[in-house]
Amino acid sequence: MSALLLPSHLEAVLASGQRLREAGYRGRFAPSPTGPLHRGNLRTALLSWLEARWQGGEWLLRLDDLDVPRNRAGAEAAIQADLLWLGLNWDGQLLRQSDSRGLYATLLSALRRAGHLYPCRCSRRLLADISAPHGAQAVYPGLCRQQQPQWGWQQGRLPSWRLRLPPGPIHWQEHFGEPGRLDGQTAVGDVVLRRADGVVAYHLATALDELIHGITDVVRGDDLWSSTGPQVAVMALLRLPPPRYGHLPLWRSASGQRLSKREGAEGLAAYRERGMDAAAVVGELAASLALVPAGSRLSAGELLAAIKPGNLAAAIQTARMGINSGP
Repeated sequence: MSALLLPSHLEAVLASGQRLREAGYRGRFAPSPTGPLHRGNLRTALLSWLEARWQGGEWLLRLDDLDVPRNRAGAEAAIQADLLWLGLNWDGQLLRQSDSRGLYATLLSALRRAGHLYPCRCSRRLLADISAPHGAQAVYPGLCRQQQPQWGWQQGRLPSWRLRLPPGPIHWQEHFGEPGRLDGQTAVGDVVLRRADGVVAYHLATALDELIHGITDVVRGDDLWSSTGPQVAVMALLRLPPPRYGHLPLWRSASGQRLSKREGAEGLAAYRERGMDAAAVVGELAASLALVPAGSRLSAGELLAAIKPGNLAAAIQTARMGINSGP
């Protein structure tokens, strides 16, 4: 592989992002406009907002809207309305991943020229058959890694582009738990950075977004913990440090059981149907991690004043032991 050479405009954007990082805390909330925010999204948004405000920093709103067929009409406006109804105001303009397609393409081209990518023509069915015994987190077995690269059309299909991940561990800092660590070869593998349909994959877009927007801290759910490895790997290729991550436990009932899909999918519409106003919803979201007593009514600003940053870390540790209060 050759040295990674980036065009001057991408270098400038990355340098600007680093200056933003150096200026202070910058968090973000990044839902996909595929429908209304569900209960878990709302709690993550609230806790991410609290962390940013406790630190006297900025909180950005970014829409991860690259997968156009999955986007839903009206979802973008609904997400913004829901956040504002809860009192979660963001800083600056609304950000959209679709506005950065040119930067993603530039980075992909640079990675490809430097030999960090290779084409893969493995079908989903083939990979599912191979990975079936290993569970949901199966690692790509590298079937196309050593083949002569063929980037063009074959049998009516283009290949996906995979990251040629170097061996060794991937490390990152965790705010609410032990430092993150995944072995590149056995736990991450050569992830797709550009899909066969031409859509930029989640890991590349997210990694570059954190850097160009100067994100210092990412607060998101535990279901995205394993995604951190490939995103940090992309940042390492750019020789830039990752943000600090704070992964939140999934919402569980008082008995410690994970909420059902139907319960977890409830959003503000369901709360409103039960006659709950914003103060009651904020209270329930906070009470789900025992930050306030059940039945509390308070605004997001009042919650910010009522608890300290250390309370959140302690509540998350309690939740990880399966003894947090439910809704």
